[in-house]
Amino acid sequence: IIMAITLVKEDGTGLANANAYASAADGDAYHAGHLYATAWTGATDDQKAAALVMATRLIDGQYQFNGLRSQSGQALQWPRVNCPDPDKAPIPILTSLLLFDPFVPFSIVPKALVQATCEMARELLVADRTASPPGEGLKYYNNGGTQTGYDKTDKRPVITQVTQALLIKFGSLISAKSGAVRLVRA
Repeated sequence: IIMAITLVKEDGTGLANANAYASAADGDAYHAGHLYATAWTGATDDQKAAALVMATRLIDGQYQFNGLRSQSGQALQWPRVNCPDPDKAPIPILTSLLLFDPFVPFSIVPKALVQATCEMARELLVADRTASPPGEGLKYYNNGGTQTGYDKTDKRPVITQVTQALLIKFGSLISAKSGAVRLVRA
């Protein structure tokens, strides 16, 4: 049973009470163009809100984003300052002068992050990606002469591959195997 949750979408101002990067309306718009949207479209409003809040928690917990938080009291990792934006191009202001600000504006949540949150929320409605995998702690399981083997290295990531692809330009997935994160110089 999903309890009603009040979803507070980060609006780019560094809200102290924000708990999601996307709203249910964002999720509806994202999934309108998604081939596998059934889990999202069949969910209740409360389930959608809970999935978006959980997706945001997982993204914030699993990613080290480039740059710094914009506000010291903000609840979430975004908005950020000095986060490089690889998609930005120089803006001509005069024929001989280019203005170049290579960073994501410090007062927004990037569209890719909103989309990644919606994607991750749908996946959470499909399955609990935070649960222990079948056979955790076992190498083999015998049952009535039938043996099942488990490969410890074959684990489904908590953050989906699609979500990771949407977020890669803004930071790095934190590996459970190491404390190392990618260094980005601005």
